[in-house]
Amino acid sequence: MTTVRSVGILGLGAYAPPKVLSNADLEKVVDTSDEWITTRTGIKERRIAESGTATSDLAVQAAEIAIKNSGVKPSEIQLVIAATASPDMLFPPTASIVQNRLHISNAGAFDLEAGCTGFLYAVSVASQFVACGNYERVLVVGAEVLSKFLDWEDRSTCILFGDGAGAAVVGPVPEGTGILSFHLGSDGSTGELLCMPAGGSQMPPSRKTVEEKLHYVKMKGNEVFRHAIVKMEESARIVLEKSGLTIDDISHYIPHQANIRIIEGVTKRLNVPEHKLYTNLSSYGNTSCASIPLALYEALQKGKIRRGDIVLLTSVGAGLTWGGMVIKWNY
Repeated sequence: MTTVRSVGILGLGAYAPPKVLSNADLEKVVDTSDEWITTRTGIKERRIAESGTATSDLAVQAAEIAIKNSGVKPSEIQLVIAATASPDMLFPPTASIVQNRLHISNAGAFDLEAGCTGFLYAVSVASQFVACGNYERVLVVGAEVLSKFLDWEDRSTCILFGDGAGAAVVGPVPEGTGILSFHLGSDGSTGELLCMPAGGSQMPPSRKTVEEKLHYVKMKGNEVFRHAIVKMEESARIVLEKSGLTIDDISHYIPHQANIRIIEGVTKRLNVPEHKLYTNLSSYGNTSCASIPLALYEALQKGKIRRGDIVLLTSVGAGLTWGGMVIKWNY
């Protein structure tokens, strides 16, 4: 009979490129202004990877910190999952590249693509391997260099995204702590709302796809905005109910850092007190799969999250995908 164990995060890490792109910098390259961006998104600056820097480069930096903080040796990690919408290449998996560079031997590795919800999806998947006893330690990384896939003449997208990485070592924790519940959802009929049309088997690379800028992020912002608020609220309510908790029980709410208006809309509908909300959107922009682990790590480093705290996480992304998770912090 398979024994189901409590699973949690043993160590976190995060990394963002040193190059800062401010709203004032963007004013010089696209028809926008600091006031316009700040008012509509809450973003003041974002980090941008230098030319030649790949997603795996950021992922390795974050992973090294997470592994060190977990107290786990690389040789003890049995699986590597990379959540990303901007892999180094279509294949091999970015996870395999990360595995090699970290000298993690005898471990499986695969990529998971679920848009900005990727990190929550990946941690949920990792937790199942550990809960059933198939693996003891799983490394999850959420990393992006979406700046390389932005049309810098399209102010509706280029102002939003930044680059970064976050990582977590997932493993068994004392009973009653760690991941209390999670929820994953998707609606493929809304896929065209946020996508990168070309580069896959449906629309392979060609001179035409390049000339028509089909290898860049395309987004119908108003529709994504509406769906994001509804689905993040829905996910929060589902995972709280599954955990037997209410909003009053949570210590911290860390949502996907996409847009301040989305975050405000969700927190208002959930009645989350301002002091329980943590955001770092103004400094990093939307880093997609890196968004939640970057914010989670930063909150932990600032001493805001302590052992026994109840942390609520929600996200929405391309797919459209969405998800939520409740964690009782175990260290």
